[in-house]
Amino acid sequence: QVHVVESGGGLVQAGGSLRLSCAASGSIFRINAMGWYRQAPGKQRDLVATITTGGATNYADSVKGRFTISRDNAKNTVALQMNSLKPEDTAVYYCNAAAVHGLTRTPLSYWGQGTQVTVSS
Repeated sequence: QVHVVESGGGLVQAGGSLRLSCAASGSIFRINAMGWYRQAPGKQRDLVATITTGGATNYADSVKGRFTISRDNAKNTVALQMNSLKPEDTAVYYCNAAAVHGLTRTPLSYWGQGTQVTVSS
């Protein structure tokens, strides 16, 4: 089994900062890309940022220049530093790990349970 756990959400005023963290653990052979997605009420889940094992990053246009994704391959962790937050950033943020299972060698996408980020105006 592979577990993905997020932490670091909360309530912040517009213009403030938050840092989200995520750790993947369990029967992992290898983790390829890791990333953050978010889902606002009544909307679909959208990509926020992803990062490969080699450090290549991809960001949604709406967060470029404000959010920074980073990763520790040795610890199977990924973080999202969010600065200059806006009310429209309010959503549940989900961590994703594209991992190869340690026993079956099956590549699967694993999700955390999500952490709420609320930005007040």
